[in-house]
Amino acid sequence: MNKSRRIEPSCWTVVAGLFLSLAFSVAASALQAPEFISLEAAKPVLDKIPAGDHPGPNVQAEAWRAWLEESDVAVRQRLDAGEEDSLTNLLRFGVTFTKEYRIDDEYLVRYGQSTLVNSFAENRANDLIRALASPNANQGFREMRAFLEKKGFSFQSAPERSRIKACLLANLARMRQEFLQAHEEAKTNRDQMFQRRGISLDTNLWPDYDLDLHLQRMLDSGMLKPTSIRRVAIVGPGLDFVNKQKGLDSYPPQTTQPFAVLDSLFRLGLASPDQVELYTLDISSRVNLHIQEARRSASVGGSYTVQLPWYVDGRWTDGFRASFEHYWQGLGAKVGEPVAAIAIPEAASGYATRAVRIRPAIVSLVTPVDMNIVYQRLVLAPDERFDLIIGTNIFLYYGAFEQSLARANLAAMLKPGGYVLSDDKLQDTVPGGLEDVLTTAIPMTTPPVITDYIYCYRRAQ
Repeated sequence: MNKSRRIEPSCWTVVAGLFLSLAFSVAASALQAPEFISLEAAKPVLDKIPAGDHPGPNVQAEAWRAWLEESDVAVRQRLDAGEEDSLTNLLRFGVTFTKEYRIDDEYLVRYGQSTLVNSFAENRANDLIRALASPNANQGFREMRAFLEKKGFSFQSAPERSRIKACLLANLARMRQEFLQAHEEAKTNRDQMFQRRGISLDTNLWPDYDLDLHLQRMLDSGMLKPTSIRRVAIVGPGLDFVNKQKGLDSYPPQTTQPFAVLDSLFRLGLASPDQVELYTLDISSRVNLHIQEARRSASVGGSYTVQLPWYVDGRWTDGFRASFEHYWQGLGAKVGEPVAAIAIPEAASGYATRAVRIRPAIVSLVTPVDMNIVYQRLVLAPDERFDLIIGTNIFLYYGAFEQSLARANLAAMLKPGGYVLSDDKLQDTVPGGLEDVLTTAIPMTTPPVITDYIYCYRRAQ
């Protein structure tokens, strides 16, 4: 997020964050409430990384605590900008509310400079506003409308809708600038490229596939043993309803990673359904409430259905296409049953899709915890620590100092010999109790080549 455009949180956001921190700690009855990292635990990071974005090595305990609390609020503010990004992605890629051209990356960089792109951006904005105002809008659109209304916008009159349009287009212009900036930063600093952006909840299936490949490698190499995974944490599992490759906004908001990870662990024999526990660690009230509602439904026999679209017409390498499709066809077999999928809109050609209904007993294995992994940790007894912690598309939203604090918090929550898996390479300037042990590279596309990575860190025995 651009520092000159910091979004101030509403009172509801701050109060809800404080309430949910307690509520979800209570829901995770096996865990104590998360605590802020102590000055003693943070001292190696403060000593090693030059002061600038932090108070420096000579800070006192009381001032350190105050700085942590203020910084935690500031990070949670970035969720608002991330919600704006989700709304902007809906504007760019959505296909259910408009027949206009999608604003792909090539068009995005021309926005504000091309009358053609400007024209269909304005048309898409008009169409989106009508869809958001519709009494028959689906859940995802209702949530985006509620987000705008919480920020003081209204759909009741033409002037008020004009204000919404101006906001949508201003955010599109901001995204263009941030896209160009991130593209430049990625050339030298891929794993911290979004440290100035809002924190988005959007997700997709690629990290889950990458994790599956990496877990298989760990099993084959002997790094992991059968049924050795009993306690798992996922940092920022994501909540998505706008697929960002070619536009797909026809399914309701969903979280897939907890169930995809459990499916992989069960299929590989690394965990057993009657022994494993999975916790999601997230600062987003939307994510936490979504998972808590799924748990509530499961407690009375309700299942949870995930939609699994993927863009088959992408320029994938032959090896990636064959391997991913094999994974995709079997995804969910150990946690649920296939059901009819929501149809792909005609405007989103090139997709294949399927859906899986997750069994209530599996949904009940997932417990949300309101927690900021950068500034907080769970204080766990040795037998409560995690065997495996996963964080994908999370740490690139933070700079070196924040990543170093997160690395120390992750290590503190792991059992000796436990692992952290991330698709972002964590800052390692400061020793944090984790050693790099295995990296998996996954080439995905034909030139220009895009390669995904999973980095693996182990806590010393």
